[in-house]
Amino acid sequence: MARTPFLSTRVLLVCAALGVATGLLGGVAGAVTPVVLAVAPWAYGLVLGSHVLPGIIAQQVFRMPLVALTTHVLAALVASAVNPAWIWRFVGTALLFGAIQEGVAALTRYRSWGAWRFFAAALVIGVLVAAVVFAAADLGKLAVWAQIAYLVIALAGPILWTAAGLALGERLRRAGVARGVRTG
Repeated sequence: MARTPFLSTRVLLVCAALGVATGLLGGVAGAVTPVVLAVAPWAYGLVLGSHVLPGIIAQQVFRMPLVALTTHVLAALVASAVNPAWIWRFVGTALLFGAIQEGVAALTRYRSWGAWRFFAAALVIGVLVAAVVFAAADLGKLAVWAQIAYLVIALAGPILWTAAGLALGERLRRAGVARGVRTG
């Protein structure tokens, strides 16, 4: 007797559709990154924060394991088609953000789906990215006001994008996208 796959075809197709939509946004974010870093590096957190969307929306719709990571990887592949020069950055970001989102969900054994859990993952992502980008881009050379603005926006970016992703995911859930799929 054939074993039922962990992620059904329906779930994979929805993850793929979400990956395409958010991957296009990710490709645009990658294209504007050099301009933002050159003109207003303190605002980069808003651009980078958009990369939380694939996993947030997928987890809000399905509330089950592996949908965040799956959707992130698919979004990274689409973003790479839009902006091939950034393929490894897209894939690395997808794996990192997807792993953090899955990790926070796993800590609650995929049973707690309150907004606090999504925002906790966003905060972890924000802190990690803020520290890494601050050091890698040598943002310490900026004026103090710009350093403070960068840190605030780097933390706020993933949180704001998470709020948008939760709202969109909830609308998709209410519209019946997860109908027929056993979710948490």
